Amino acid sequence: MTNHYVATVPVKYTDGEGVERTRFQRVGAMFRNTRGADGSEFFSLKLDFPVGVQELVMFPPSSKEPQE
Repeated sequence: MTNHYVATVPVKYTDGEGVERTRFQRVGAMFRNTRGADGSEFFSLKLDFPVGVQELVMFPPSSKEPQE
């Protein structure tokens, strides 16, 4: 199981053939953490830069992305 997810924002665009598509731009990473005292889990979101958006989408990292 991975210890992080890739944080993305969806970006809609129209391709050369006029078809609307969505790509996902990476903006950071979300990490799974465990508290030592009681073993409960929580997540921390680390942004690559300040983001002014209304929606973030998290994905498991791809195999080509370096593992942290």
